[in-house]
Amino acid sequence: FIVNRLLVPSLMQAILMAERGDASVADIDVSMQLGAGHPMGPLTLADYVGLDTCCYIMQGWVEKFPDEPAFRMPKLLKEKVDAGDLGRKTGKGFYHWDGDKRGDPVA
Repeated sequence: FIVNRLLVPSLMQAILMAERGDASVADIDVSMQLGAGHPMGPLTLADYVGLDTCCYIMQGWVEKFPDEPAFRMPKLLKEKVDAGDLGRKTGKGFYHWDGDKRGDPVA
C-alpha cells in the first residue's frame, strides 16, 4: 500500500503536467530520470503499468476518499483509456510501443 499510495499520485501529477502543457511528455520523463535518479520517467512507467490500471486505482481512491486532494483524476488519462490507448499493452499510450520497446512520444 505504501508504494502505490506514493507512486500513483505522483504519476497523476506527471499526467496533469502534460495535460496542462507545463512540459512535454519526454521532458517530464527525462527530468525525473536525471533530476531524481529514477530508472524511467513517470509517463513511461504509467504506460508500462497500463493506463487502465492507473485509472482503475485512481477511480477507487477518488470514490473512497473524495476529499483527498492527492487523488485527482486527470482528464487526459480518462481520454486515453476511453480511446483504448492503454500504454505498452496496446502499443500506444503516452508513447508508441513495439512490445517492450518504447518508441517516440505520441503527438
